[in-house]
Amino acid sequence: MRDIIVQTSKNVTLVGAGQASKGQLSTALEFAPYLVAADGGAELALNYGMTPKKVIGDFDSIDKALLRNIPESRQFYLAEQDSTDFDKCLRHIDAPLILGVGFLGRRLDHQLAALNSLVRHDRQKCVLLGEDDLVLALKGPIELVLEPGSRLSLFPLQATQGTSAGLEWPIAGLKFAPGGPIGTSNRATNGLVRLEFFEPGMLLILPTQALRAVVASLCGK
Repeated sequence: MRDIIVQTSKNVTLVGAGQASKGQLSTALEFAPYLVAADGGAELALNYGMTPKKVIGDFDSIDKALLRNIPESRQFYLAEQDSTDFDKCLRHIDAPLILGVGFLGRRLDHQLAALNSLVRHDRQKCVLLGEDDLVLALKGPIELVLEPGSRLSLFPLQATQGTSAGLEWPIAGLKFAPGGPIGTSNRATNGLVRLEFFEPGMLLILPTQALRAVVASLCGK
């Protein structure tokens, strides 16, 4: 049984140490008011005048002097080096939804690691926000109300197949796989999109303007 560090009925904004603007963080907090930092993400939050309720990580990427601005009772040190701080957070947070800011952009290897963790921990409802795009791992059916013509991309990290409704190019019968067919730049047609995949491992990529629709779908609102 996993040890829970953050257990809340509120949606969680999880901030990482990557590229993120104050506007991105503020937008996430509108939908997910409980602020948690993954290691060096605490420095980013503090620089924007926001103090995390919890900081989780191995503390190898944060100025120790800055940590003094956060009560020790809010600091949770996890020594193991076999996973990223984002992965550690996904394992130790119990919340209805996690919005991750500061995990996309800047370093490609960090982005790929974060996407890998999304798929590994797809029991979590987690959406990563970037400057232009958001991404989540699909598990089970999902319905989204999108603007007609809205861009929608599918990228598999494992082999999978699925069905769709409301897309300009339907996906039924396609065998998605890394190094094989992918689903870049599809489009919503009539506003309501339905997707379901038979196996885990599919990433859904949308413009950030779709955040409200994604949160509504994942939170059942």
